[in-house]
Amino acid sequence: MILVTGGAGYIGSHTNKALHSAGYDTLVLDNLSKGYENFVKWGEFVNCDFGSYDDLKNLFNSYDIEGVIHFAAFSSVGESVKQPAKYLKNNFKNTLNLLKVMKKFEVNKFIFSSTAAVYGNPEFTPIPENHPLKPINPYGQSKLNVERALEKSDLNYVSLRYFNAAGCDFDLEIGEAHVPETHLIPLILDAAIGKRDSISIFGDDYNTQDGTCIRDYVHVNDLADAHIKAYEYLQDDNSSNIFNLGNGNGFSVKEVINTCKKITGIDFNVEISPRRDGDPDILIADFNKIKSSLNWNPKYDLDTIVESAWNWHKKINNDVCI
Repeated sequence: MILVTGGAGYIGSHTNKALHSAGYDTLVLDNLSKGYENFVKWGEFVNCDFGSYDDLKNLFNSYDIEGVIHFAAFSSVGESVKQPAKYLKNNFKNTLNLLKVMKKFEVNKFIFSSTAAVYGNPEFTPIPENHPLKPINPYGQSKLNVERALEKSDLNYVSLRYFNAAGCDFDLEIGEAHVPETHLIPLILDAAIGKRDSISIFGDDYNTQDGTCIRDYVHVNDLADAHIKAYEYLQDDNSSNIFNLGNGNGFSVKEVINTCKKITGIDFNVEISPRRDGDPDILIADFNKIKSSLNWNPKYDLDTIVESAWNWHKKINNDVCI
């Protein structure tokens, strides 16, 4: 059985579904502070806080856990700047609790949900895994702290550094439902569906072809597939490793907005706002390492990402309870 922490959240629930489809038994741990219990449609669910050592110990005592895929974390960059202690405790210190319990019960396989935020402002792009690690916010630092703890541990682990997760389950059983929402594509779709008066572009004077920031978007189902491949990699007794998860392609904010207008057929208002602090011009992943090591290739392009997100967006805004 695989323990999936944070499995009621966005990426965790999609990965849990993919694990089930691949034939794995899962135990989903989530305290529902950010996730939704009815997103756990596969495996067994336990409402538990992974910050409690005793609760984790009881959980490992009660179930035959052979590996852990760890999603549980706070992930808002802006909030992390305002409340750094909150992110240090939840994302780093609480994860140390989990690693300690895993060691006690001799559970050795660990997949870690990391982030491209560990790179900070990139010195060059596309960004490979050996790029200097200089996070510029507490969120990125908390994830890097875990990576450094893993390096010192006896665990066999894979750390997956996400770029921009996007899109939704094609069957519309689960999707993206952050509160508050901070991701670009669902915010744009809020404007398309009329929940927002407009969408803001934060700065149009960057050193890019149209002046807006360029980011690397990867479909959440591609991310889920990477987690399964990473787990199988550890099952084959491969050594610990770190991989980027991105598409290797960059799209500007204006390009994403225009794609959303094309897919939805709706022309909504767009406003230009001042830059936000700490937004690099371009963030694009070099994913050649995971491609060669795990034979992982992202399948879905930006149109497919937006279309799947739009289908989910229409569903949850038609009085469909999540």
